[in-house]
Amino acid sequence: MTQAALSRTALTLGLALLGAAGAQDLTAYREVAGSLDTAARVRPGSAPQALAQLDRAVAAFDTLEPTLQNRKLASGVRDAMGAARAALGRSPAELQAQVELARGLLRKALMDQTLSGLSGGGGNGAAQLQLLAREFGLQGASGQALVTAGTSGQLPEVAWRLQRAATGKVNAALGSVQPRQDAASYLALARATGWFSVVQDAAGVGDLRLSQFGNALRQLAGGDTAGLTGSLQDLRRGMRAFTATLAAPPAAGTTGRTTPAPEPAAPPTTVTPAAPDPAPTPTPAPVTGGSSMVSGQTDVYAALARAHAAASAGDTPAAREHLAVAWQALGGVTDTLRQAEGFAALNRRLEGAQALHPLRPQDVEALMGQLANVERASQGQPPLTLNAVSGAGMQALSGWARAGLLALLAALAVVPLRYLHLAFGGRNAYWRAIAAGVALLFTPLFLEGLGGLLGALGDTLNSPLRAALNLTLTQGGYGLWLWVVLSAAAAGLLTYGFRGLCEQFGLIGGRRAAVNVNQTQIIDWDEEV
Repeated sequence: MTQAALSRTALTLGLALLGAAGAQDLTAYREVAGSLDTAARVRPGSAPQALAQLDRAVAAFDTLEPTLQNRKLASGVRDAMGAARAALGRSPAELQAQVELARGLLRKALMDQTLSGLSGGGGNGAAQLQLLAREFGLQGASGQALVTAGTSGQLPEVAWRLQRAATGKVNAALGSVQPRQDAASYLALARATGWFSVVQDAAGVGDLRLSQFGNALRQLAGGDTAGLTGSLQDLRRGMRAFTATLAAPPAAGTTGRTTPAPEPAAPPTTVTPAAPDPAPTPTPAPVTGGSSMVSGQTDVYAALARAHAAASAGDTPAAREHLAVAWQALGGVTDTLRQAEGFAALNRRLEGAQALHPLRPQDVEALMGQLANVERASQGQPPLTLNAVSGAGMQALSGWARAGLLALLAALAVVPLRYLHLAFGGRNAYWRAIAAGVALLFTPLFLEGLGGLLGALGDTLNSPLRAALNLTLTQGGYGLWLWVVLSAAAAGLLTYGFRGLCEQFGLIGGRRAAVNVNQTQIIDWDEEV
């Protein structure tokens, strides 16, 4: 996660304090929460499905937002969902982390407005309490106790039960964080941050602040394991003290902070960024597998590389999913690249490639070359001619146009073989060798035409027949070696056949046939001598 983006997220969480009383649209809330959770769950397997769920969450939030009384909190939820969408082209852990932050804000909104509504005697108290119990993981007797306390007016007990459940979530997440740079620790720390945002203004929080969680996230993303170790110790120590204050329920008649406090003039928890945030939405980039963070066009290249690997194996559905990720990542590149010559064309081609049937590795390679040329243009360098020619060629001849043309050429290649057989027959072993050699030279074209046509049908019909694409020699690196073997065999057969004919007619071998112009005997081409 970048420092500026993290600062923004932490600032939003810090400003999201308790709002005025009011009842939320619980149906819309469930839709937003369910769609966000589903997006996080399906992202490792399918970016397009995750995108569809994020779109559903945004649409449902349009209905929920007017019922949220705290406008800063509502803005924070929308920003977090926007950041999750922007993270779609990055690693799954980043999208999941943004969802955790958005869910924390949603839970806080539900808790605050439920308590405010109950204290004022308004709102749909019982339904909101039941939803709170589910959101905070209170099941069975614990959930029923929460609903009973709320409906009977024991608001301090309601707040205590919710705070205790939230601190349990924070402690569990912190316990999973290791002082190393990996996606699992990043996601666990983001989950702890989201849950702590729910109780950040509780009476027993002490000196623990949301900014400390933000600092820890920065240290994890930056690889500062020494600093992260110290921060984790402080966070766990602070959470132990906070949890201790919640050991016993409040005494009967106790009044606590159960209604929204007035919004402070300055946020209580802020993170000072090391540099100003140039982006309109936070797009943190977590570290996966201990590597450094990457962003912008590097993410596009990574997704295109995965698409190329999938296309080379004939897995066109997976290749299209990776192309969708690349297209989404293209929306997060720098303004300099966006303004470069050829960017608009690249964006259109990358979007259109997702619907290309059949999708071949050369199509993805052309996209990579086009992206490289756009990068060069953004740096004031001339484009590479080969990349431009490849891109234009694949744009003119791709999909069914290529499959149909190669199938036609494969069919036409049979014609010279047929004429060769008619002209010279098959009784002469040398001519048979020559015919076999010519057939081997045409074999790559035969395979390309037949395999490409069958694979195109399978890809279009979404059937296993798409595996026929792997018969073509242009599908992967194995094609080069098969072409070498076929060419070597063809060269050997042709050499044998033509040498035999030369010997047969006395052109080599130390003797020449006597030529008698008066000779009446005629020797056929296909006869043995």
